Amino acid sequence: MADPYIILNELAQELRPMTQGIEWFEGLSTEEQSNTLRLLSHFCIQARATAEDGPESIRRAGLRATHTPAVLITRGRIDQQLEKIASLTPYNERLKSFRLLIAVLAVADERRRERFSSDGCGHAWHRLSVDTPEASA
Repeated sequence: MADPYIILNELAQELRPMTQGIEWFEGLSTEEQSNTLRLLSHFCIQARATAEDGPESIRRAGLRATHTPAVLITRGRIDQQLEKIASLTPYNERLKSFRLLIAVLAVADERRRERFSSDGCGHAWHRLSVDTPEASA
């Protein structure tokens, strides 16, 4: 696969299936997973994620409201909560965090594109296309 910046944006824009993203994420070392979660958290902040994005993000990620990352996303300042989610260390929590942060990025980025980029924009990550194995088969 391509570099993490592209992969994460392709996942958020649903240009790659989440199953492929999870497989990629699971193949990373623990340190790489932590770095990826921090990067995703940063992307969410750049996309202007808000606390109101929490419920829709939880739904899209397929998490229960009682899962730790889901509880965190709905409480407190969004930047602090994103940092806490990115810092979760148990493996199963990292995987849930990955799914949730991709969903937060998707929700926030969709809103941002609708409001600020409706007439087009210069962001390279908004002009992605992907040739997935499923698409080329």
